[in-house]
Amino acid sequence: MKDKNMYWKIIPVMLSFFVMGFVDLVGIATNYVKADFDLSDTLANLFPSMVFFWFLICSVPTGMLMNRIGRRKTVLISLAVTIVSLILPTIHYSFVSMLLSFSLLGIGNALMQVSINPLLSNIVSNERLASSLTLGQFVKAIASFLAPIIAAWAAAQFNDWKYLYPIFMVVAVAAIIWLGLTQIKEQDEEGKTSTFAECFALLGDKIVLLSFLGIMCHVGIDVGVNVTAPKILIERLGMPLSDAGYATSLYFLFRTIGCLAGTFILAKYSQKMFFIVSVALLVIGFGGLFVFHSLLPIYVCIACIGVGNSNLFPIILSQAMLRLPEHKNEVSGLMIMGLFGGTIFPLLMGITTDAMGTQTGALIILSLAVLYLAFLAPKLKKQ
Repeated sequence: MKDKNMYWKIIPVMLSFFVMGFVDLVGIATNYVKADFDLSDTLANLFPSMVFFWFLICSVPTGMLMNRIGRRKTVLISLAVTIVSLILPTIHYSFVSMLLSFSLLGIGNALMQVSINPLLSNIVSNERLASSLTLGQFVKAIASFLAPIIAAWAAAQFNDWKYLYPIFMVVAVAAIIWLGLTQIKEQDEEGKTSTFAECFALLGDKIVLLSFLGIMCHVGIDVGVNVTAPKILIERLGMPLSDAGYATSLYFLFRTIGCLAGTFILAKYSQKMFFIVSVALLVIGFGGLFVFHSLLPIYVCIACIGVGNSNLFPIILSQAMLRLPEHKNEVSGLMIMGLFGGTIFPLLMGITTDAMGTQTGALIILSLAVLYLAFLAPKLKKQ
């Protein structure tokens, strides 16, 4: 542990991780927007794609920005952008305003995801980095889990699911104030500058490149299940959206449980073996979704996917950051750029689903991501 005030520094950082979880509201929001504006799957999936598109554009520049202004200040900027994104739907609700809101949410989240992980590395030791990142993912998953529940509650109580936005905005405001008042000593690369060429050259390292592709697949699964799980229940069981939306909460509930368990497991056991077990759960979950057409087995499959996908991100990210410790900011930027998978996968899923006329098309695309993660597993180091 780096100093006696570590826990007081971790709390506002973890609250920021909670705000980071707001990005997962795009799953349930996409389903409500699809219904409100009577959109096709391809057009509706443009919304989550708009969110994650900005990871491609903003991630590497954010890593360079951190070298100039520091990690904490970059997180503060990300919180400010997120707050603006949450204000827009409460002021005006239209197709265009939601595209803008989702875009700002993506920009703010890209800034945060790049900067908050290296910031956490300035508080905890290298040995505890993977488990601490998993704790952050656990806190993030709580927000992801709550979003569909709050949206359904608001729709039932006030006939307006968008009350989700001001509720989350209050938390974001609290996070920016608390972190703004917290001093964190930053080390490593602060004050140094890197060029775009120098950042992208790091992809020449085999582990960094494989990790980048692994992040793309992990996020593709995360966003894909987020968006598709309710649609599977609607298609196969004829459930209304207000009820089917709880499938997303179920996914994030078990993702949250997985993150909490991973916080302790990764502190004691091999990352590689834990990764292999996680991928096995993904194989079981997606295999079941191809064949089951009743509620309980589908829920079990979604739960398996939630647990299986819960700890892949911190394992992959920590392996990449510790591979090149002298370039943590740049590596973090590259890894978060991999969240662009959240743009590619929903678009492919929407096109395939519309072409086949069934959500099985989306499952086929997501299964390709699982196959890559199975390929990646043996190549990880035993840390």
